[in-house]
Amino acid sequence: MITIDGAARSGSGTIVRYSVALASLLGEEIRIENIRAGRDKPGLRAQHLKVVQACQEMCQGVVENAAVGSKEITYTPRERFNGGEYSWDIGTAGSTTMMAQTLLPLACFARKPSKFRLEGGLFQDFAPSAYHMKFVLLPFLKRMGVRAELDIIRPGYVPRGGGIIEVRVEPVGKLKPLNLSEQGEIFSIKGIALSSHLKEKRVSQRMAAECQRVLSSYGYKAEIEKIEDESSLQEGAALAIYAETSSGNRMGSDRAGRLGRSSESIGRYVAERFIEDVKTGAAVDRYIADQLIIYAGLAEGVTRYSVPRIAEHVETNLWLVEEFLGARTKIDGNLLEIAGIGFA
Repeated sequence: MITIDGAARSGSGTIVRYSVALASLLGEEIRIENIRAGRDKPGLRAQHLKVVQACQEMCQGVVENAAVGSKEITYTPRERFNGGEYSWDIGTAGSTTMMAQTLLPLACFARKPSKFRLEGGLFQDFAPSAYHMKFVLLPFLKRMGVRAELDIIRPGYVPRGGGIIEVRVEPVGKLKPLNLSEQGEIFSIKGIALSSHLKEKRVSQRMAAECQRVLSSYGYKAEIEKIEDESSLQEGAALAIYAETSSGNRMGSDRAGRLGRSSESIGRYVAERFIEDVKTGAAVDRYIADQLIIYAGLAEGVTRYSVPRIAEHVETNLWLVEEFLGARTKIDGNLLEIAGIGFA
């Protein structure tokens, strides 16, 4: 049995999600202790529990002590994931994209195609936005051999959730490594300004205009599509931009709306965070920095890429691929190097 300290490194739910995913791939029994011990609400939250239950269902597994608030669980997968169609409702505004990112590695190595329909939150703080996953992460993974698509069926925001995404994944043989040491020249910036039930307040237009104004002050132009949605269960907003570079890389930035957060502040935040990452010369943005690590650990060969900074989630994911996979990792300044195991 592999024992993982859930309070180690970042101490976040990421440890739970990726530990269960990697155990499912390897067919290994795991015990996770001290789950989110240092957080305001320690233990499993609804979104973490749903991920555990999804992996259990996909791999015909057995899980002990799986409940909201649990600080320790034991999980044993019984079968390798076969693929197929699945649907899960987190039941809260918990992140559907974090759940999707957990299930995606399993689907990559399934025996047949997979389709996941996930209901919950799509846009919130401290979680990848559905737009970032669709337009930034998945194009990187395509270069590694992953054929996956994400469709947004209905937006969902804090506190009600109710958003829906669908993810379709084709199996791969082995993942290819990446070499992303150079940022390249930015030649295109696109984006989406989404608002739900806020047409009269011109939220989409205001977010987009302020973001474009700030980017323009740094010499960049952005084409931002404005969407005014009426299907969401509540009012809400989100802004995302993504850039393509001459080296084939993508960099993005996003921000969700919430009460008391003005449209203009969202636009400024997205533009300024994007500029911060670009100025570092890194090949990827601050979000992709940790999201690629799991795939690099599974790939055949050495992946190298430069990041804006070494954040807690980067260190956590490097630790996880070392612990579970035996992948060799190295940090040289802001350059990550991960020698993958060639999982198949």
